Amino acid sequence: MPELPEVEAARRAIEEHCAGKRICECSVADDPKVIDGVSASELEVTLVGKTIVAALRKGKNLWLRLDSPPFPSFHFGMTGAICIKGVAVTKYVRSSVSDSDEWPLKYSKVFVKLDDSVEFCFTDKRRFARVRLLKDPQSVPPISELGPDALLELVPVDEFVESLSKKKIAIKALLLDQGFISGIGNWIADEVLYQAKIHPLQIASSLTKESCKSLHKCIREVIKHAVEVDANSSYFPKEWLFHLRWGKKSGKINGKKIEFVTAGGRVRVAEVNWETVGRGLRN
Repeated sequence: MPELPEVEAARRAIEEHCAGKRICECSVADDPKVIDGVSASELEVTLVGKTIVAALRKGKNLWLRLDSPPFPSFHFGMTGAICIKGVAVTKYVRSSVSDSDEWPLKYSKVFVKLDDSVEFCFTDKRRFARVRLLKDPQSVPPISELGPDALLELVPVDEFVESLSKKKIAIKALLLDQGFISGIGNWIADEVLYQAKIHPLQIASSLTKESCKSLHKCIREVIKHAVEVDANSSYFPKEWLFHLRWGKKSGKINGKKIEFVTAGGRVRVAEVNWETVGRGLRN
């Protein structure tokens, strides 16, 4: 699933290449599972003639501020992606979109042409994404229910430590809760827990203050770096777990066996020191 860095890369691309330009054409797929709460024809009519003022994001949600409401919002689901013709936009590692695909893209759900002939689309093969037309996207679910954005609004470390001390839930499941922190998904949760040397099943309230501080630091640093490189994983540090976690292949990292466990309904891959982990899980 695209996470904060991938959605932020899409937001930046829209901001750079599309902001300030008028929508002169729009084509929306007749797919009520993805196009939620509005008909394809209504969305088309509403967008044509509007100018894109800005692209905004919270957590894994992106929306376009137009010169007048309502505004289109996009939740990327599992394989959603923003694609701009002729522009390299970082896509999720499991995205079905290829740079060699014919344009317009096969799984395009919303296609837009701007007044300077720039074209972009929102595509989603697996149809878990949601496109909505909202007067104020921040005031209604799902965006209104999100916790602080992990990039822009991460709470101070002391507040973070205090919050974890009250949570009787496995730490990975908590990180995946978008009402707690928004923008963290499976690979980021894996990465920050790995770097902080915390087992995904450890109960949040059992973590030491030092572990909580380390986790806070890792969240900030991992997301900051991923955003700085526009979520291009080829620029992620080679020692990151990210490069080894896909496909559930057996192997070792730093001499330790990679184990796969289920946490928060998700499979998690980890470098495990079972003696330390066992001690932590009994606390």
